[in-house]
Amino acid sequence: MDLRKLKTLIDLVSDSNVSELEITEAEGKVRIVKGGGAMVQGYAPAPVYAAPAPAAAAAAAPAPAPTPAEAAAPAGHTVKSPMVGTFYRSSAPGAKPFVEIGDSIKEGDTICIIEAMKILNEIEADKSGTVTQILCENGQAVEYGQPLFIIE
Repeated sequence: MDLRKLKTLIDLVSDSNVSELEITEAEGKVRIVKGGGAMVQGYAPAPVYAAPAPAAAAAAAPAPAPTPAEAAAPAGHTVKSPMVGTFYRSSAPGAKPFVEIGDSIKEGDTICIIEAMKILNEIEADKSGTVTQILCENGQAVEYGQPLFIIE
Protein backbone atom coordinates (compact mmCIF):
# COMPACT_ATOMS: atom_id res chain seq x y z
CA MET A 1 0.00 0.00 0.00
CA ASP A 2 1.24 3.46 -0.89
CA LEU A 3 2.56 5.53 2.05
CA ARG A 4 0.45 8.56 1.06
CA LYS A 5 -2.68 6.42 0.94
CA LEU A 6 -1.87 4.98 4.38
CA LYS A 7 -1.35 8.47 5.86
CA THR A 8 -4.65 9.62 4.34
CA LEU A 9 -6.47 6.65 5.89
CA ILE A 10 -4.92 7.35 9.30
CA ASP A 11 -5.95 11.01 9.09
CA LEU A 12 -9.50 10.07 8.07
CA VAL A 13 -9.86 7.69 11.02
CA SER A 14 -8.43 10.20 13.49
CA ASP A 15 -10.75 12.99 12.25
CA SER A 16 -13.91 10.89 12.23
CA ASN A 17 -16.13 8.97 14.64
CA VAL A 18 -14.85 5.69 13.21
CA SER A 19 -12.92 3.72 15.83
CA GLU A 20 -11.59 0.94 13.61
CA LEU A 21 -10.89 0.51 9.90
CA GLU A 22 -9.67 -2.58 8.08
CA ILE A 23 -8.80 -2.67 4.37
CA THR A 24 -7.66 -5.70 2.39
CA GLU A 25 -5.91 -5.30 -0.95
CA ALA A 26 -3.91 -7.61 -3.18
CA GLU A 27 -0.59 -6.75 -1.49
CA GLY A 28 -1.82 -7.07 2.09
CA LYS A 29 -4.17 -6.02 4.83
CA VAL A 30 -4.13 -2.82 6.91
CA ARG A 31 -5.99 -2.39 10.18
CA ILE A 32 -6.17 0.99 11.91
CA VAL A 33 -7.66 1.18 15.41
CA LYS A 34 -8.33 4.44 17.26
CA GLY A 35 -8.46 4.32 21.04
CA GLY A 36 -7.67 6.84 23.79
CA GLY A 37 -5.87 9.24 21.46
CA ALA A 38 -3.35 6.61 20.35
CA MET A 39 -3.57 4.88 17.01
CA VAL A 40 -2.20 1.46 16.26
CA GLN A 41 -1.74 0.08 12.81
CA GLY A 42 -0.92 -3.40 11.68
CA TYR A 43 0.15 -4.73 8.31
CA ALA A 44 0.07 -8.34 7.25
CA PRO A 45 1.29 -9.16 3.75
CA ALA A 46 -1.03 -11.29 1.69
CA PRO A 47 0.17 -14.87 1.48
CA VAL A 48 1.89 -15.77 -1.77
CA TYR A 49 1.56 -19.32 -2.99
CA ALA A 50 3.92 -20.73 -5.59
CA ALA A 51 4.31 -24.18 -7.04
CA PRO A 52 7.46 -25.92 -5.78
CA ALA A 53 10.32 -25.71 -8.28
CA PRO A 54 11.79 -28.96 -9.59
CA ALA A 55 14.97 -29.87 -7.69
CA ALA A 56 16.98 -30.52 -10.89
CA ALA A 57 16.25 -27.05 -12.27
CA ALA A 58 17.20 -25.43 -8.96
CA ALA A 59 20.51 -27.30 -8.79
CA ALA A 60 21.46 -26.44 -12.38
CA ALA A 61 20.66 -22.71 -12.07
CA PRO A 62 23.78 -20.52 -11.93
CA ALA A 63 24.20 -17.84 -9.27
CA PRO A 64 22.59 -14.57 -10.40
CA ALA A 65 24.90 -11.81 -11.61
CA PRO A 66 24.99 -8.70 -9.43
CA THR A 67 22.58 -5.97 -10.46
CA PRO A 68 24.04 -2.65 -11.65
CA ALA A 69 23.03 -1.11 -8.31
CA GLU A 70 24.93 -3.80 -6.40
CA ALA A 71 27.97 -3.56 -8.69
CA ALA A 72 28.11 0.22 -8.24
CA ALA A 73 27.54 0.17 -4.47
CA PRO A 74 29.17 3.25 -2.93
CA ALA A 75 32.21 2.78 -0.73
CA GLY A 76 31.90 3.67 2.93
CA HIS A 77 29.39 3.12 5.70
CA THR A 78 25.71 3.37 4.74
CA VAL A 79 23.28 4.94 7.21
CA LYS A 80 19.90 3.30 6.60
CA SER A 81 16.42 4.43 7.57
CA PRO A 82 15.24 2.75 10.79
CA MET A 83 11.58 3.30 9.84
CA VAL A 84 9.07 4.22 7.16
CA GLY A 85 8.31 7.93 6.99
CA THR A 86 9.19 11.27 5.43
CA PHE A 87 12.85 12.34 5.29
CA TYR A 88 13.80 15.88 6.33
CA ARG A 89 17.33 17.33 6.24
CA SER A 90 16.57 20.16 8.71
CA SER A 91 14.50 20.77 11.83
CA ALA A 92 12.17 23.28 10.13
CA PRO A 93 11.40 24.50 6.61
CA GLY A 94 14.06 27.02 5.60
CA ALA A 95 16.37 26.05 8.49
CA LYS A 96 20.00 25.04 7.96
CA PRO A 97 20.34 21.28 7.18
CA PHE A 98 21.78 19.08 9.94
CA VAL A 99 24.60 17.90 7.64
CA GLU A 100 26.01 18.71 4.21
CA ILE A 101 28.31 16.71 1.95
CA GLY A 102 31.86 17.04 3.30
CA ASP A 103 30.81 17.65 6.93
CA SER A 104 32.67 15.75 9.64
CA ILE A 105 30.27 14.10 12.07
CA LYS A 106 30.58 12.13 15.28
CA GLU A 107 28.65 9.06 16.31
CA GLY A 108 25.42 10.24 17.95
CA ASP A 109 25.14 13.53 16.00
CA THR A 110 21.67 14.20 14.58
CA ILE A 111 21.88 13.91 10.79
CA CYS A 112 18.21 14.10 9.74
CA ILE A 113 14.60 13.74 10.86
CA ILE A 114 12.11 11.11 9.76
CA GLU A 115 8.47 11.95 10.36
CA ALA A 116 6.29 8.92 10.99
CA MET A 117 2.63 9.23 12.01
CA LYS A 118 3.11 12.94 12.81
CA ILE A 119 6.02 12.21 15.17
CA LEU A 120 9.41 13.73 14.33
CA ASN A 121 12.17 11.19 14.96
CA GLU A 122 15.75 12.50 15.07
CA ILE A 123 18.08 10.07 13.31
CA GLU A 124 21.60 9.95 14.72
CA ALA A 125 24.83 8.94 13.01
CA ASP A 126 25.82 5.41 13.97
CA LYS A 127 29.43 6.03 12.95
CA SER A 128 31.89 8.93 13.00
CA GLY A 129 33.36 10.15 9.72
CA THR A 130 32.75 12.46 6.79
CA VAL A 131 29.44 12.64 4.90
CA THR A 132 30.26 11.79 1.28
CA GLN A 133 26.73 11.31 -0.13
CA ILE A 134 23.17 12.28 0.77
CA LEU A 135 20.93 9.76 -0.96
CA CYS A 136 17.48 11.25 -0.25
CA GLU A 137 15.76 14.50 -1.13
CA ASN A 138 14.13 16.71 1.50
CA GLY A 139 10.46 15.70 1.91
CA GLN A 140 10.95 12.33 0.21
CA ALA A 141 9.09 9.26 1.49
CA VAL A 142 11.55 6.61 2.71
CA GLU A 143 11.18 2.92 3.47
CA TYR A 144 12.62 0.83 6.29
CA GLY A 145 16.25 -0.03 5.47
CA GLN A 146 16.53 2.51 2.63
CA PRO A 147 20.03 4.06 2.41
CA LEU A 148 20.04 7.71 3.53
CA PHE A 149 23.73 8.73 3.80
CA ILE A 150 27.19 7.42 2.99
CA ILE A 151 29.85 8.12 5.65
CA GLU A 152 33.56 7.48 5.13
